[in-house]
Amino acid sequence: MPNEEPDYRLMRRVALGEEAAVEELYDRYCALVFKLSIQFLSNNAEAEDAVQEIFVRLWKTADRFDSRKAKLVTWVMLITRRHLIDRIRKKTVRPKQQEFTEQHEVSATESPIPSNISIDERNAHLWEALQTLSEMQRTVIERAYFQGFTLREVSRQLDAPLGTVKSALSRGLLRLRERGLKDATSI
Repeated sequence: MPNEEPDYRLMRRVALGEEAAVEELYDRYCALVFKLSIQFLSNNAEAEDAVQEIFVRLWKTADRFDSRKAKLVTWVMLITRRHLIDRIRKKTVRPKQQEFTEQHEVSATESPIPSNISIDERNAHLWEALQTLSEMQRTVIERAYFQGFTLREVSRQLDAPLGTVKSALSRGLLRLRERGLKDATSI
């Protein structure tokens, strides 16, 4: 096809680091890449950062473009989509799951218990209060607060309706407050 040859030459020039070629690639696809980025990401600033990262990636991988396998626009969109998915995955990576134990460390800023009590005493008090909750309430609180899962994720993990999970969290936090944890939502 006649358009493939100019695209192939453009990408060869980009691979060689020709500034004019990089500018041409950017001018041609910037709006399209930005449009997809804004659909994937939460705000303009994040989308703009992603566009810059995507064009750096396009420049670094320009030598891999093969006009016989795909049109340039298809290749640019593939690289864009992969980058945006990677970016979203990095944002949603969860900390390693840990079971809350009496040795679980809670910093002074996280704990609702007065600061004149030692960390071990705080942990023991919190651990004791958690043991008074129903299994569902304790599990929801542990997963939401200590393991960093959203309530929707906890709902899927427990195979329970989202409303049930929200109610368990609400009732559990209320019971913790009643047991002397004044601001249980800051666990």
